[in-house]
Amino acid sequence: MRRNRNRTYQNPADNPILQATIESLDQEGRGVAHVNGKTIFIDGALPNELVRYQSQQIKPSYEVAKTIEVLKQSNQRVTPKCPHYGLCGGCKLQHMDANAQVAAKQRMLEADLWHIGKVKADNVLPPLYGPTWGYRHKARLSVKYVEKKQRVLVGFNEKATRYVADMNSCEVLVPAVSVLIAPLQDLIVQLSIRDKLPQIELAVGEADQKNGIEGNVVVLIFRIMDVLTANDEALFKAFADLHHIQVWTQTKGPDTIKPFWPLDGTQLRYSLPEFNLTYPFKPNEFTQVNPQINQVMIRRAMQLLNPQAGETIADFFCGIGNFTLPIARSGAQILGLEGLANLVDRANESAQLNNINSVKFGVADLFKMTPESLAELGAFDRWLIDPPRDGGFELVKAITAETAPKLIVYVSCNPATLARDAGLLVHEKGYRLSAAGVINMFPHTAHVESIALFEKV
Repeated sequence: MRRNRNRTYQNPADNPILQATIESLDQEGRGVAHVNGKTIFIDGALPNELVRYQSQQIKPSYEVAKTIEVLKQSNQRVTPKCPHYGLCGGCKLQHMDANAQVAAKQRMLEADLWHIGKVKADNVLPPLYGPTWGYRHKARLSVKYVEKKQRVLVGFNEKATRYVADMNSCEVLVPAVSVLIAPLQDLIVQLSIRDKLPQIELAVGEADQKNGIEGNVVVLIFRIMDVLTANDEALFKAFADLHHIQVWTQTKGPDTIKPFWPLDGTQLRYSLPEFNLTYPFKPNEFTQVNPQINQVMIRRAMQLLNPQAGETIADFFCGIGNFTLPIARSGAQILGLEGLANLVDRANESAQLNNINSVKFGVADLFKMTPESLAELGAFDRWLIDPPRDGGFELVKAITAETAPKLIVYVSCNPATLARDAGLLVHEKGYRLSAAGVINMFPHTAHVESIALFEKV
């Protein structure tokens, strides 16, 4: 059946069901096919599969569709572990073998580097793996009180909607948190503010083994939009005591986040045993969601950066010093710059806690870097860059002959902006892309974390 290319059906359920062979995966983990010269993005389909699909969104140049039936199955297809997969939007690739997911992400990275930056790495780094289940130590869960059913939903949003998925567990969350989803639903439905509690932010840290504390430290931040009653407070305290977790509250902006019960709870922390480092952090401060992968990522970054005693090194977008402090263990002099003052405060706290004196932290808006402001920092032998999804374009654009380091290690959470910046570094700033590879920080999602090495020609 052929259709007018510009026709949009009022109800997606009325769209015809067609067949297509999947050619590849896109950046969102959808299968990509071409039908009558038009690109079709098909959710739930894998490369080399023949599927029946139904379009949900029809545009002049492309369509977004869902898989109705797999007629020819890929050998990479597996049975999803989570019973909520397909409804919950938290994961997009549980139907794909975990090793195949990593290979697909490597292809996505290479494709972006070439198509966006017109660059190709001299060497492809072996991918970095870690646990594929129960790895997520930080997350934001949505909360919805369903008045008609007199119940509360707690979880991630449904796929492609703003509705909260009906779920009672999560296979990628730390098990100690996953088991709390159903009890949280039972707790919130009893509160007077059950319809004024839209979100729970969670953070999991290591226990302080030196003080004889075992297991994880779990903090839940409840975003509350009204005043708690005495009964609400009693319920929160009982929940925290029963499940051995900490309850924090947030009434307005981030500055209103504070502990509710217990008031003297164990501080969140994570460690890097290889470098004898411990980092304290607050539950709303940025840390990597996957601490096991974070450790091997830092090891890889240190191998590529190869810092030497006596050198001067810059760590841009340093956060709480995740890379800065391991670099400092080399004996080099380090400058860590970050845009958020609270993270710089935490970085200084960690440096003091770990008795590191060869590092200096500062606050700077790295998205507004100029050649002049970069020159004021002085010259550095090596750089490490770990920007957010927007990348570090203005920073690398500001490089001049006087400020160019001999080597840059670039840690990226967005292959498209890495590719854009790589194009600038290679074609305009005199670097070669010596190596690049993926880091599977977020298994079962389409999120691509990567690391790249640039060396001055």
